[in-house]
Amino acid sequence: MAKGFFKGVKNELKKVVWPTKEQLLKNTAMVILLVVVFAVVILGFDMILEFADGKFWTFISNHFAA
Repeated sequence: MAKGFFKGVKNELKKVVWPTKEQLLKNTAMVILLVVVFAVVILGFDMILEFADGKFWTFISNHFAA
């Protein structure tokens, strides 16, 4: 059982097309760039919503305070 499994794994790994060093570096740089871009976008949305939330509660407390 185990011999057949490992033989199958070895045969499947022979079929894998591994990326070249250039492709690997290019893809890694793209992933890092996209993570940074999305982090900045999410940070922007978070700052806008935090600002709006503060203004909303200030408005509520100034106009409807008992």
